[in-house]
Amino acid sequence: MTMLLLRRAVQTAARTKHCRSFSTSQTHLNDRKGLVLGVFEKEGEEDSHHLTEAAAGFDQSLSGKLSELLKISGPPLKKGKSRVFYGLHKDFPCVAVVGLGKNNAGVCGAENWDTSKENIRQAVSAGCRSLQDLDVNRVEVDGCGDAQSAAEGAVLGLFQYDQLKSKKKTKVTAQLHGSANLVAWEKGVVYAEGQNLARLLMEAPANHITPTAFANIIEEKLAPHAEQVTINKRSQAWIEEQQMGAFLSVSKGSEEPPVFLELHYNGSPDRSQAPLVLVGKGITFDSGGISLKPSSSMDAMRADMGGAATVCASVVTAAALKLPVRIIGLAPLCENMPSGKATKPGDVVKAKNGKTIQVDNTDAEGRLILADALCYGHTLNPRAIVNVATLTGAMDVALGSAATGVFTNSDWLWDVSAPVLTNHVCICVCVVWRMPLFEHYTRQVTDCQLADLNNIGKYSRSGGACTAAAFLKEFVTAPHWAHLDIAGVMGNKDEIPYLRKGMSGRPTRTLVEFAAGLAQYKNL
Repeated sequence: MTMLLLRRAVQTAARTKHCRSFSTSQTHLNDRKGLVLGVFEKEGEEDSHHLTEAAAGFDQSLSGKLSELLKISGPPLKKGKSRVFYGLHKDFPCVAVVGLGKNNAGVCGAENWDTSKENIRQAVSAGCRSLQDLDVNRVEVDGCGDAQSAAEGAVLGLFQYDQLKSKKKTKVTAQLHGSANLVAWEKGVVYAEGQNLARLLMEAPANHITPTAFANIIEEKLAPHAEQVTINKRSQAWIEEQQMGAFLSVSKGSEEPPVFLELHYNGSPDRSQAPLVLVGKGITFDSGGISLKPSSSMDAMRADMGGAATVCASVVTAAALKLPVRIIGLAPLCENMPSGKATKPGDVVKAKNGKTIQVDNTDAEGRLILADALCYGHTLNPRAIVNVATLTGAMDVALGSAATGVFTNSDWLWDVSAPVLTNHVCICVCVVWRMPLFEHYTRQVTDCQLADLNNIGKYSRSGGACTAAAFLKEFVTAPHWAHLDIAGVMGNKDEIPYLRKGMSGRPTRTLVEFAAGLAQYKNL
């Protein structure tokens, strides 16, 4: 009997010791730590993988156990795929190894992006998500040779809008594994958080992100940078004083009051430097007005203020990075709704510059609010004006989600900024493509029966993105202006693996890089 009791005691102790590292105590579950490490595809027939520097160091500390497990656990890891190992290290109960593709893949000229950076973002995102699914709430991430891209992949990949759900994804805090390249990691975090801010604004339902709520959120985000930022939330009375009749013609159908948000970021030591003016379309919900949209997918029109979201998020990001530039962000914010007060097809309204507009389609409202915002932007002595808008379905038809269409009146601006854009497009992967601003399109909006301009093209849908740009051009006198139509890149299905399905927040990071790169051109 004594021997039986002793045997049971030994077995119980053994089981306890064996299971200790996998304890389900409340403390352990509340603080689970994981590690993401990278491996490159094999370069020769002998090696099935090539470890990154951090992964090799971790493997060495385990006497080669990680390499051994990788060899026996299945085929070599493909690009963007992950494999999780358990119990390898006392500090990291879960280790996700991710495939980075070929080492030094570099820039792909045909696609105009840096394949190596994209591979890192995609792989790190996959690893972080696999650990998130295991309820790991703290993750250390291998910099994979490019800590900024790794940070972007982690922070962008972990974002999910679930604020209004009862059951939420585990909140994960990601940090760099090791201390090397910490500055690049932190920069990547700021860039990704900026894009996530735009995604948050675009994804949230329209009854939560009204024009007033939008402005308040941006004001809150800029509060830590109050010394360098001035915020003006202009009321309807101010908009009326400015004689922004085109803007008011859109907002008057809604019970929500319009807001004209004006952000001044003064990061340049040269106070005489003219500002870069960014203008973003801010329709917080677009029903189409009296020209009502079909009900199918109308809910996505909560993101019709994607231009304002990306512009304001880029100003927040520039302030967080302390960029040495001057940026003014303008966001005319309102809803486009049908009511007894709404603008009717055929109505004529007057813009801030005195031009009259025949509104034949109330669903072509974005160009109306941008017209007045562009006129106001000219009063701010801009070095260049860039407006951003989810403006036309025609742009989605033309380019899909592959690229943002860019229209500009300035060959000089395009030629000077092209190296900046090309370089930073490679970094940020929001490809841009220049579109035509021919007089052919201008004639289609100026040939109008009742007014100076018509808000839709003479031939209706033909060249719709181009006629919309030609309409905006009628409110531009600045020599350096560009219009970015981001309708095609507004959402993400599965095109960009490290962005979950939903609103993309593109091209926030590209706008920030463009502003930073433009600072080097002193003669603009």
